[in-house]
Amino acid sequence: MNSFIKRLWILLVLLTSISGLSFAEAIAEESSRAEKSADVSYAFGMVLGADLKQTGVKFNYEALLRGFRESVEGKENRFPMDQAISMVQSAVRDAMMEQAEFNRQQEEEFLRGNSLREGIVSTPSGLQYEVIDNGSGEKPKVSDRVRVNYKGALIDGTVFDSSYDRDESAEFPLNAVIPGWSEGIQLMTVGAHYRLYIPSRLAYGEGGAGGVIPPNSTLVFDVELLEILANESDGPLEDDEQESPRAAD
Repeated sequence: MNSFIKRLWILLVLLTSISGLSFAEAIAEESSRAEKSADVSYAFGMVLGADLKQTGVKFNYEALLRGFRESVEGKENRFPMDQAISMVQSAVRDAMMEQAEFNRQQEEEFLRGNSLREGIVSTPSGLQYEVIDNGSGEKPKVSDRVRVNYKGALIDGTVFDSSYDRDESAEFPLNAVIPGWSEGIQLMTVGAHYRLYIPSRLAYGEGGAGGVIPPNSTLVFDVELLEILANESDGPLEDDEQESPRAAD
């Protein structure tokens, strides 16, 4: 038994005599504290990891852990903090540019192939759609407010928003949504169900949205037009005021 284990053993014996706990109880209490510390540490790792994943940067985990640990423990770091911040900003910027270019190429390939599928209609703006159910009511105007059910996804199938999941329809003024939504829903009649394929230039472009929609992302929306509610008297909103889909919140 090495010296560290011996010291720990003696410490536990002393603790039991002072606290009045049995030796077994002391071991259990120490184990519980260690488990709680491990759980909290793991939770911190989850949160930090989720944030770091969004940057798109590829990490050397050994070096990442070393930098993290030395900062937490107040040890001397390899770089001055201002240099480290500059390096992080540069790495994130490069990763975003790389991801944006990859998404642009994926978008071009997807829309080109999708346009050739039977039942796909392409509009002059580049919007693509297919009719799942025609409906039989009136068509809304850009000044109207509408009530819809919808599901939004990326072309890889990742769902970023869904009124179905919330079990609650949504209301939007058509002059306050992304251009692809506004154009697509004006093609629909009440009761219709369309699938809209919205190019990034008619959605959130190079900036993406809400940390959920990456740059240059084609969006795929299943939309059911439930009701035309009322005309909106105000003019169209600016781009940064658009309220749909929720991923932009």
